[in-house]
Amino acid sequence: MACGLQIKDEDSGYNKNLFCIPKHYEEDIERVFIPHGLILDRTERLARDIMQDMGSHHIVALCVLKGGYKFFADLLDHIKALNQNGDKSVPIAVDFVRIKSYCNDSPTEKISIVGELSALNGKNVLVVEDIIETGRTMKALLSKLKDNEPKMIKVVSLLIKMTNRSSGYRPDYIGFEIPDKFVVGYALDYNEYFRDLNHICILKEKAKEKYKI
Repeated sequence: MACGLQIKDEDSGYNKNLFCIPKHYEEDIERVFIPHGLILDRTERLARDIMQDMGSHHIVALCVLKGGYKFFADLLDHIKALNQNGDKSVPIAVDFVRIKSYCNDSPTEKISIVGELSALNGKNVLVVEDIIETGRTMKALLSKLKDNEPKMIKVVSLLIKMTNRSSGYRPDYIGFEIPDKFVVGYALDYNEYFRDLNHICILKEKAKEKYKI
């Protein structure tokens, strides 16, 4: 079973004053939860693991928007470096799909999948996700992808939440396993704000009210 770097409930993160936080968010952030450098190091290792498993056949990397775009870009940079410097290399195609399942900080019952997928028949598909909580969204996406009859589907998620709301689904590759906290930054948002933070951070409760829709 896939394992990620586990962050426990008692791990409260780091003092935000030790990091560079944009001025417009300084009052909204409680703590830095996962620093940017640690994210990049873990992403580099994930790229190596993925290429070891999937690097013998054309890969279609499918980015789940919007929250996955930063992780997707950095992961593909590492995969590209392995392609350039390794003894073997494979073509990497990219595609994008948008899924919406949150309003404010709560999952909604309705899951909408937006975007026409390119032909995936007989190809290795790598789904790149930012965070998996209940697993319902990913299961819905995988069901749609399987209709396209790919050769293989693997899922990599930067984060998974350790929550009793989970359906039990676990992706093939996991960056970090985190407690049941609402986090933002590194393209994870709260109502479209905070995507421009480099670090993954914990929001203050009053910030949720400030940016609530």
